[in-house]
Amino acid sequence: MAVKLSTSDDTLEENHDINVTPFIDVMLVLLIIFMVAAPLSTVDINVDLPASTAQPAQRPDKPVFVTIKPDLTVAVGDAQVSRDGLAAAVRAATGNDTQQRIFLRGDKTIAYGNIVDMMNVLRKAGYLKIALVGLDALQAPDENGTAPASTP
Repeated sequence: MAVKLSTSDDTLEENHDINVTPFIDVMLVLLIIFMVAAPLSTVDINVDLPASTAQPAQRPDKPVFVTIKPDLTVAVGDAQVSRDGLAAAVRAATGNDTQQRIFLRGDKTIAYGNIVDMMNVLRKAGYLKIALVGLDALQAPDENGTAPASTP
């Protein structure tokens, strides 16, 4: 409650106005907090991610490879199959074991959509464990097709 001290009497009159100074102080503190926190919450950071040097997982004794060649033909192991016959060929190669991991490898010149299409065909056939095969970043050939020199 505020009081008015401008009278000459000994009696004090009550002032019914709201003191907004503490409210303004709190709002300014919140404004500063949000001004500092807002730039920190954005995810606009450009980062060049390094190549993976993780240890490769152990291969099974008889892995099943599904290969997509540059001309978009598909092979299971060494046998070329049609896209419609892929599910049956994978079932025959795995002994109808849908829990077995399928290794999918595709030529780097084919579109990403073609790899996703093959993953969808395998998923519809019941194979949910699909591994994408790539070269190790330390042993990958350069643009000329030559492997890097080994370091001692």
